[in-house]
Amino acid sequence: MATETATKEEQPTSVLECDSYAVVDLIARIGDVVKNLPASGIDEDARVRISSLARKLLLASESPRETLMRQQYEAPASLVALTCGVECGAWKYLDQHEGPFVAAELGKSLGVDPPLMSRLMRHLGAAGYLDELGPDTYDRSNFTKAMASPLIGDVYPAYSKYCLPAWANFPAYAAKAGWQTPSSPMQGNYQDAMRTGMHYLDFVQSQADGHVFATHMRLYGMGRPHWTDPGFYPIQENLVAGFDDAEGAIMLVDIGGSVGHDLEQLLRKYPSLPGRFVLQDLPFVLANTKDLNSRIEVQAHNFNDAQPIQGSRAYYMHSILHDWPDDDCVAILSNITAAMTKGYSRLLINELVLPATGAHWEVTGVDMVMGVFLGAYERTRDQWERLLAAAGLTISEVWSTEAVNSQSVIECILV
Repeated sequence: MATETATKEEQPTSVLECDSYAVVDLIARIGDVVKNLPASGIDEDARVRISSLARKLLLASESPRETLMRQQYEAPASLVALTCGVECGAWKYLDQHEGPFVAAELGKSLGVDPPLMSRLMRHLGAAGYLDELGPDTYDRSNFTKAMASPLIGDVYPAYSKYCLPAWANFPAYAAKAGWQTPSSPMQGNYQDAMRTGMHYLDFVQSQADGHVFATHMRLYGMGRPHWTDPGFYPIQENLVAGFDDAEGAIMLVDIGGSVGHDLEQLLRKYPSLPGRFVLQDLPFVLANTKDLNSRIEVQAHNFNDAQPIQGSRAYYMHSILHDWPDDDCVAILSNITAAMTKGYSRLLINELVLPATGAHWEVTGVDMVMGVFLGAYERTRDQWERLLAAAGLTISEVWSTEAVNSQSVIECILV
């Protein structure tokens, strides 16, 4: 790739300088957090604050040129190298052979051309994903050790195949669409990028490795407060109290509940809850359920159809409505409201509620995913209220935690 070196006069100073004042300020702010750490060590609040400040420090300490080069050279090369490590079996092999390794020897063991393996590992070492110990010699970091886990590693190849093309396509698609807010889950950017008429979720789950989507959703919820955690949603007060404990009465229907991870957590933490518990999803999703709690009943159901269970104490939806624009959501909700008993049934919507300011990057990133892949969006409190009112529901309470990436429980009742 031919390049030309610009003369000093041609180099705009603004693209070559870091924000030195911000660097000093951010270092001091990180220092303040460290000085106030409890004797027991770093707690979750401090960890999140340090992580947020460190991200800002990285950007401030780089010149705009360096940030551009990192985004366009380092980041995609790292993604490719990590994915290659999954595909060739490097991360699982290293998990079985603890300790430092020579990249060329790793390549020989896996049938990968040693110079290619050396190049992949050299970049990951330079990017900080590996610890470089010497020429062509590395040790895994905390992250690359985790790459051997299916929860982490298996996502990378599927992401490269089914997600990256849509990200790359979006700027051109948005310009072609007149810079309008994405609003179609069936005729939007994803369909344009992947040359398909299928909904993103249907397309991914129809692929041979589509089961990885369920794995990703399980990972998505890990490390975040769960609505069944003590002090989050008042299960005893709002569900158990007032429950009609007649024979066959249903406590909760998990609509679109995938392989049952939410119901599993609920019954593990509250094993004495009365009533029946029903997991609903499409047949090919339910086929992947394993070792479910014996109290969980499985029922094939498409939430675009009428809800077959009438008068449950609670209907629960986790990360469903953010996949759909408002008109589709109203139709989905109408199927549920028709089954609810006024004054008794509650709809629990476990989703993000976007804050007016200070949103965490994980929250804003998910909102971008919704627009780029699904023609949908994450909603603010006002947007939730308008949507639910259109479906004949009102919000009785929104339950949240202090965690920056926490989802909320939006408790709804019939108007």
